Amino acid sequence: MAPAGRPGAKKGILERLESGEVVIGDGSFLITLEKRGYVKAGLWTPEAVIEHPDAVRQLHMEFLRAGSNVMQTFTFSASEDNMESKWEDVNAAACDLAREVAGKGDALVAGGICQTSIYKYHKDEARIKKLFRLQLEVFAQKNVDFLIAEYFEHVEEAVWAVETLIASGKPVAATMCIGPEGDLHGVPPGECAVRLVKAGASIVGVNCHFDPTISLQTVKLMKEGLEAARLKAHLMSQPLAYHTPDCNKQGFIDLPEFPFGLEPRVATRWDIQKYAREAYNLGVRYIGGCCGFEPYHIRAIAEELAPERGFLPLASEKHGSWGSGLDMHTKPWVRARARKEYWENLRIASGRPYNPSMSKPDGWGVTKGTAELMQQKEATTEQQLKELFEKQKFKSQ
Repeated sequence: MAPAGRPGAKKGILERLESGEVVIGDGSFLITLEKRGYVKAGLWTPEAVIEHPDAVRQLHMEFLRAGSNVMQTFTFSASEDNMESKWEDVNAAACDLAREVAGKGDALVAGGICQTSIYKYHKDEARIKKLFRLQLEVFAQKNVDFLIAEYFEHVEEAVWAVETLIASGKPVAATMCIGPEGDLHGVPPGECAVRLVKAGASIVGVNCHFDPTISLQTVKLMKEGLEAARLKAHLMSQPLAYHTPDCNKQGFIDLPEFPFGLEPRVATRWDIQKYAREAYNLGVRYIGGCCGFEPYHIRAIAEELAPERGFLPLASEKHGSWGSGLDMHTKPWVRARARKEYWENLRIASGRPYNPSMSKPDGWGVTKGTAELMQQKEATTEQQLKELFEKQKFKSQ
């Protein structure tokens, strides 16, 4: 099967999904660009679209070549409450970069918003919807193809986002960063999906916080909830590329390794091929990734689902299916690995003999909102840090 770029007129997101087409999302921006030196950990805001546009453009291009059908604007946390006066220029620049790259292939542009920093301690619906509306105005001016409300821990706020976005008249996808236990207020995944669809979302699912296995368990519960309510929506999954079997309800953010020690948990390309097949079998047709998902992970989705899509991505020109390129290696024992059975059944070692295979999440019991969750505009003081260090020691005992 030859790689192809799928030239021609572009179909909309709903037209693609309703025809049964597999839509492949993109992957990690914040985590990946932090590793590359273009994003600062902490607030995780996307100034890079203005400060380092070439870096953002390059990552978009890598995902496009890997098989992504959607260039999502790099606008995570780019609302006025997080970025103050910079928010508008950042959103506009992000749209321009996504559109530029999408135009080089068969990709759509999705304008993305996420949960606000104020919901946890100040549930002002009007104020929060205004923040969403400000970003939406930029997306409308830039004529994005559809909208994504992603990374919501509470379905109430996600519903407010969907209610705001549907005013544009464009299709809306909504994903929550929850596991099988539901949102942080205890609303089950099935009910979350029902509320989002009733609010106007055409596509629902999960993103971030959990690995592919856990995320698909959650999507399955969403699907069952929609079926019980006799509602229809397309399903979407964009999980982490990290294995997180030891996470609690809040996901990987509570792991001691977050965010700078997660590398030993990275999924292999073969793990992601398995995820893509399981997602497809579940009925998910919008399949992508979130934090940790590198372009080669997206390529793995595209390669696994190439029979259904009818073509391979451009990035497969240099990649043999299931290690087939190894048949040219000089070492015979490496040549013997040029087969699907080997990589499917390999039990991968971590190379860290004195490290545990699982971690104990840092559960501080602040999921429903306390002063500790308030987003600060200024740097944490030395005294505040000392108090946190002491609390961490106590919690670890």
